[in-house]
Amino acid sequence: MRFRSFIIAYTLVLAALLLFAEGRPAPRPQNRYSQVVDLTEAALVKTGSEARSGTRIISPAALIPGTWGTAQIPAERLIAPLVVIDLNASSPQISVDDIANWEAQHGNVPQGAIVAVRPVGSAHRSSFDQFPVSTDAAQFLMDARYTTAFVLDTPVRLGSDRTLSRQIALHGNYVVEESARLAALPATGSLIIVAPEKDRNVAETPVRVLALVSRAVNTN
Repeated sequence: MRFRSFIIAYTLVLAALLLFAEGRPAPRPQNRYSQVVDLTEAALVKTGSEARSGTRIISPAALIPGTWGTAQIPAERLIAPLVVIDLNASSPQISVDDIANWEAQHGNVPQGAIVAVRPVGSAHRSSFDQFPVSTDAAQFLMDARYTTAFVLDTPVRLGSDRTLSRQIALHGNYVVEESARLAALPATGSLIIVAPEKDRNVAETPVRVLALVSRAVNTN
C-alpha cells in the first residue's frame, strides 16, 4: 500500500514538473554576430588580360624564401578574432604605448588575434611608406599576444624595414594589404576570415576577406 502511494505521489510531482516546463517560453536561439562585412577591395587591378581584386595577402615566403607560401598558411591562422587599432595623425606608426592605451580601454588583445590598422583623420594616406606598426609594438603583439597577421587598407612597402619584415615572417605572420571598409568595424569583438586560393602556393596572391561583426547577446 505504501509503495502504491509512493508511485501516485511521484507521478503527481512529475506531472507538475512537466506542466511547469510547458508553461515556460522556450529559449530563443542566440546569434553572436549581427552582420558580415566584406573587407575585400572592390577596385580591380589589371594583370595581363585578367582583372582581380586589389586586396592581397603577403605571405611569410614573400619576406623570407622557404617559409610558408599562401597555400601553406595553416587554416587556424586564417580565422581569428579581429581587433582594430586606429593610427592617428600624430604618429606614422602604432607604438607600444598606443597598444597599452588601447588595451586599457578594450582589454588585452586576444591571443591569436589578427590586428587591423585603421588610419583616422589626416593620418589616411594612399600607401604606407613604412609599416604602420613600430618594430617594438609588432614584436610585442607577436610575442606576447601571439598575433597571426596584420590587415591594412593601403599598400605597404615591407622592404623598408628588413628587421621587422624578417620577424613577421619568422613568427609565421602575414600581411593583408588594400582591405576595405575598416571604418565599419568596431575595435574588438569581430571574427575575421582570410581566404587565399588553396591551389596557388605563391608568395602573394589576391584574397577574399570577411569580418563577422559581433553584437551584444540578448538573453531575454
